[in-house]
Amino acid sequence: MDHEENREDAAHDGRPLPEASAAGFEPVRSIAAPFRPVRVTPDDPRYPELVIGNDKRWVAAPEYIQVVGNSDQVLHAVDRAARTGRRVSVRGGGHSYAPFVYHPEADVIIDLSLMYDVYYCRQRRAFAVEGGAQLGRIYEWLFKGWGVTLPGGVCPGVGIGGHASGGGYGLLSRKFGYVVDHLEAVEMVVVGRDRRARRVTASRDPEDPHHDLWWAVTGGGGGNFGIVTRYWFRSPGCRGADPSEQLPRPPKDVLLSVVPVPWADLDRTGFTRLVRNFGTWHEQNMDPGSPYASLTGVVFLQHKASQSINILTQMDAGVPNAEALLTGYLSALTQGTKAAVPPVQRLRWLEATELIGTSNPTLMTSPAMRSGVKTAYMRKGFTDAQIGTLYEQMTRDDYANPHATLQLTGVAGGRINAVAPHATASVHRDSAFLALFENYWMDPREDEQHMGWLRDIFHTAFAETGGYPVPGEQSDGCYINSPDTDIRDPRYNRSGVPWHALYYKDNYRRLQQVKARFDPTDFFRHAQSVELPEGC
Repeated sequence: MDHEENREDAAHDGRPLPEASAAGFEPVRSIAAPFRPVRVTPDDPRYPELVIGNDKRWVAAPEYIQVVGNSDQVLHAVDRAARTGRRVSVRGGGHSYAPFVYHPEADVIIDLSLMYDVYYCRQRRAFAVEGGAQLGRIYEWLFKGWGVTLPGGVCPGVGIGGHASGGGYGLLSRKFGYVVDHLEAVEMVVVGRDRRARRVTASRDPEDPHHDLWWAVTGGGGGNFGIVTRYWFRSPGCRGADPSEQLPRPPKDVLLSVVPVPWADLDRTGFTRLVRNFGTWHEQNMDPGSPYASLTGVVFLQHKASQSINILTQMDAGVPNAEALLTGYLSALTQGTKAAVPPVQRLRWLEATELIGTSNPTLMTSPAMRSGVKTAYMRKGFTDAQIGTLYEQMTRDDYANPHATLQLTGVAGGRINAVAPHATASVHRDSAFLALFENYWMDPREDEQHMGWLRDIFHTAFAETGGYPVPGEQSDGCYINSPDTDIRDPRYNRSGVPWHALYYKDNYRRLQQVKARFDPTDFFRHAQSVELPEGC
């Protein structure tokens, strides 16, 4: 560690850093940092651990990593990088399917992973969550402290910084919406045209002069406009002062069903029925008023090398006739197959959340895993021709990887679809389910082999629309939080639809306008970041 550099960062250059001060903005000072600024350089033994994330395909070689403990330290780190012309990237939780953080152009990585405080902010009457907090900690603190939660993802190690800025969904989203549907305000460090760092707070209030930045964070994706140092969460319409009434209350208990279906019992007909049943059921139950809004089902269609596929379902046990509703769902899903449904478990909500987060078949991966992902929002189920393609890829004899997975995820629909597509930057508001095509492996020498399978199954399934799920009658584009490294490559995206229309549709133009205002020099950028409008 370079201690002289640390002293310079702590003192900065003697000039106060600017704060936005327009009407409606209240800068909230950082709480005390747990440590002085920490700079890790290549000769430091910590360096190899901090230049790579969960996906081992992507490794950076920055001049240094700045480990920060509060937003003041972020502000100074960004300002120094901007003044000296260094390219910055940002680490939150460390999950990334694309080289947005760990890439060769990064001169400085600003690491927020030790900014993980979760607390109630009486000034804003909202829950403050620092930009480096991970979902597992957030759920535990919100629930144990106040009996509330956010409807986020199942993996406990995902960082809130990128998760929320891309929308964020999980097993409670059909009932409570996206994570960003509960975003009250955001604190962000941005860089102006003068190449100086500023701290800006933007809120849900449409009269807030920085409201457009709040809007951009509700689905615009991470790394586009600045560094999120803090979120404040409060559900729309909550006006009181009781913290326990200002975010969703999770179910007291849930009914949890796990149905393993051995590949030995799954021929082409059974596979077709299962996938078709899933699509049909979700088409019929995607409306916000569906009695099934409290149920979320996921089907893990893993390659036959895994020996079986798994059907995971969670249902709020407190809903009237919950067991009958769950039984009806499982019956509809498995009709025409040989699947045997075991007894349902009743678990406490937090217990179930922790269990699912640590036993998900696509999450129980080695620390040395490499990965790729492609996604499709689906308004209607797959056609029989598409299902035939899926079956052929899942049963290939020339390819055998038990971690090759198509995850049919019933997290769309319900409350998510109750919000207008332009009310937030999260534009996908009328889908039935989300399909995630995933692959995981360990050996770097096998990258082309495993990415080849992923490309084969995905681009063949959407061959009629040029290899991608073009927004239309059946599909509705892709999910920004599962970025696809091929989406800008005309060898794979032959649809004629630009990458940003698949992620953002017609919300992209407004995102560009926000970019021009808050990041006019394109200081924060990566391989798929929002671009400045033409002429800026």
